Amino acid sequence: MGLAHGHNPTKFSYKNQNWRRPLLDLFDSGRKNEPYLISVLRICRIIQSREWCPGTEIKLKLLGIQLNTYIVNQVLKADMDSNVAFSFFMWAESQFGYKHIYFTYKSIISILLRDRKLELLADVLWRIQESRFLMHRSLYRFLISGYVKLGEVDLAIQTFDQMVASDCVVFAVDYNRFIGVLIKENHFDLVKKYYLRMMKEGFSLSPFTYSRLISGLCQKNDLDFVHYLLLDMYKIGIVPDSWACNIYLNCLCKENKLDLALKVRDEMSERGREPDMVTYTTLINGFCKVKRFQKATEVWNYVIEIFPSVDEVACGTLVFSLCSHKKVDLAYDAVMKMAKKKIQVSASIYNALISGFCRAGSVDKATAMVVFMRQNGLKPDAVTYNILLNYFCDKLMLDKASRLVNRMKNSGVEPDAYSYNQLLKGLCRANQLDQAYAMVTKMQTAGLCNMVSCNTIIGALCKANRIGAAYKLFREMVEKDLLPDIVTYNTLIHGSFRKGFLDLAEELFEQLVRHGLVPDVILYTTMVDHLCKTGRIDRALNIFHDMKANSVAPDVISYNALIGGLCKEFKVRKAMDLYEEMVGNGCLPDEVTYKLVIGGLIREAKIQMACKVWDQMMQNGYALDATTSETLIGALHMNDKFETNAKRFGRALVPFNLQRSYGRLGDHVPLATSQQLRCPENWRYKPDMRNFVA
Repeated sequence: MGLAHGHNPTKFSYKNQNWRRPLLDLFDSGRKNEPYLISVLRICRIIQSREWCPGTEIKLKLLGIQLNTYIVNQVLKADMDSNVAFSFFMWAESQFGYKHIYFTYKSIISILLRDRKLELLADVLWRIQESRFLMHRSLYRFLISGYVKLGEVDLAIQTFDQMVASDCVVFAVDYNRFIGVLIKENHFDLVKKYYLRMMKEGFSLSPFTYSRLISGLCQKNDLDFVHYLLLDMYKIGIVPDSWACNIYLNCLCKENKLDLALKVRDEMSERGREPDMVTYTTLINGFCKVKRFQKATEVWNYVIEIFPSVDEVACGTLVFSLCSHKKVDLAYDAVMKMAKKKIQVSASIYNALISGFCRAGSVDKATAMVVFMRQNGLKPDAVTYNILLNYFCDKLMLDKASRLVNRMKNSGVEPDAYSYNQLLKGLCRANQLDQAYAMVTKMQTAGLCNMVSCNTIIGALCKANRIGAAYKLFREMVEKDLLPDIVTYNTLIHGSFRKGFLDLAEELFEQLVRHGLVPDVILYTTMVDHLCKTGRIDRALNIFHDMKANSVAPDVISYNALIGGLCKEFKVRKAMDLYEEMVGNGCLPDEVTYKLVIGGLIREAKIQMACKVWDQMMQNGYALDATTSETLIGALHMNDKFETNAKRFGRALVPFNLQRSYGRLGDHVPLATSQQLRCPENWRYKPDMRNFVA
């Protein structure tokens, strides 16, 4: 059969015609199917465009080619557009005497999956179902794999259900692959469903899939089903791998099921899965977290008996935990047992012991451990010296601290910024501020002065009310390009307020903002409180709004400062708005808040609103103080609504001392006189005289 226009296929130009390239391999592989391949090439020449139109079908018809599944499959394997491939697939199906088979179905499915043409794929699958073609399990597997790669897990699940419901044979490998997909996609409810169905059909998972499933269930903290899986595994004689076992043990330890964890470890060992160092490190860490240090030590003693070399992580886990919980003697025993067995101990473990002895106040034992450390071939490092230096400075043993620094230098370990900062801290705590100031100067010369150093000395100077010296050092920092941080500004501003340098405090706050630093809630509150007390309520409101704009959440003290300022300026409406905002933002008012709001409302004669806030106050478990409650009672009298509100509140309205004097409030307390109504700001209630007096 010749080609159209008399062309020889071997003389075709394949340049820039990607759809033809796959066909070259077919020609090169032999001439057995050459007549069919020529037909394939003739068809491909017609459908090489990216569009399918009625004219395409006419041209194909004029070729006069008798279609077979081989020709159709080879055309579909050419690299063509999925829409064109689908149209050709449908056209081929319509030709007399032609019927698709497994290979042509797989080819079109592959193309449609490749280009994510799920609607066209659904049409193909519907036609397969209508044609009563019996899909092979390999085609189902191919579909499921394709859907998973596209992220269409729901379609993969639907296809697997169809495969199980069909007449094709499903094997354990199908369940293993499918359950593996569900594990990866975190569909553990479905995992359980298909696992139970698989077990009913007599299949089981592979050890690898079991291990993956156990690990996934541990991440979801579904330990009950993990236990169920382990029982199934034991029945068929398999155990999870060490990785899955250790993950399960770690979950049990987190849930404080440590005895069960030990039991699982023993079961694994009996079934041939010997615990490794990760297993024992997990158990030791678990026992330490719940402070079962004796058990943790027993596990550690067992570890050093059975392992020729031990992991530093396991030893460190035990020693660090024991030392942090003041069980230094137990940690010391554990390290000594390692030393007796000639097991190398790292400097970090020795440092943990030295730090533990220092925190326990046993500095002699700490220094003895330094000597022992040297005897075992380890030189003390900067961390070792800094631990001791920190202890001496905390205890104000400054002479010993200075000698230690000299010894440090003589040993070839150069003191770092942390070392000098410890000395500086000790000098400041001992109130030797001139020496501390001189040390900062030396540190600057050596390039060891940092923000911690400056903040330490500035804080000490402010505490000693030497604001001038602190501010001078602050200016020197800026001149030497050592930019102050939020701690620096906080310290100076609070010190300036405490000393009464209000203008300096405000200037520093403005400078902080200009430099792009965000104040913390304490500093914002300090500024708002100061501005409210000096009567600059509008500026206080602006700073409060800036605070929220910078995502710094106001606390109850912040709200109280501004509410108090607003009430003082008789802006009770704004104070109430702020109170409602506070409640709406989940910041619970305290006793001070309620007292400020109720007092402000009383001063502006908003008695009903004050009663409403009082209701809320009592519901939240707070009691109004005697002075404010007496003021509110008098205000209720003067509004001539006392009787109604007395019935509403009952005895809760009156302070205890008034209840004791008058019994039931509504029966004995007289109403206010007209003279008292004219003087609402200058009266008080006097229980022993039973009337209001000016």
